Amino acid sequence: MTVSGEAPAPRVRRRRADAERSRAAILDAAVRLLRERPEAGLETIARTAGVTRQTVYAHFSSRDELLAAAVDRVTADAVAAMDAAALDEGPAVAGLLRFLDASWRAHEANAFLLRAAPVRTFGSESDRERHEPVTSRLARLFERGITSGEFVTRQDPRWLVAAVVALGHAAGDEITAGRLTAPESEAALRVSVLRLLGVEDT
Repeated sequence: MTVSGEAPAPRVRRRRADAERSRAAILDAAVRLLRERPEAGLETIARTAGVTRQTVYAHFSSRDELLAAAVDRVTADAVAAMDAAALDEGPAVAGLLRFLDASWRAHEANAFLLRAAPVRTFGSESDRERHEPVTSRLARLFERGITSGEFVTRQDPRWLVAAVVALGHAAGDEITAGRLTAPESEAALRVSVLRLLGVEDT
């Protein structure tokens, strides 16, 4: 028995589940399309997701909001890849190399999407929040490497994190500007990070 005017709980749960599936389908389609076609519009994304444009707007008020959610999705995927790389295990230098490899693979897979999203203002609050899951893992890795003596530096781990994030952005920007190829930029980033930490290139 239900109170007059209230929908039965199963019906409410079913609507909520349907809405969550629609949102997930829209995000899946956005990530898949924008990785290759950063100019893709909401109509194309909606068609790929199997929903109407109105359904897209029911979940995301604008294309920018959808792009921001897509960036959050790929960031979460990148963090999962870093966790799979077991950054806290073994020598800190080896963990750092695994971090660089995982973060670069994530960048390569999502470069077009990240360039399409007008959500990155370096140093902004939203940018810091988005990076936090990555920077916290990196800070922990730096602290471990400094303690073990593998990283030869007197710099604060927090500054080292900020410097590595800035170098990562610079590496991506050099590719976008056509000044470096992806392999050249990846190699330069690796050398720069290792030297920043007082580690000979391995």
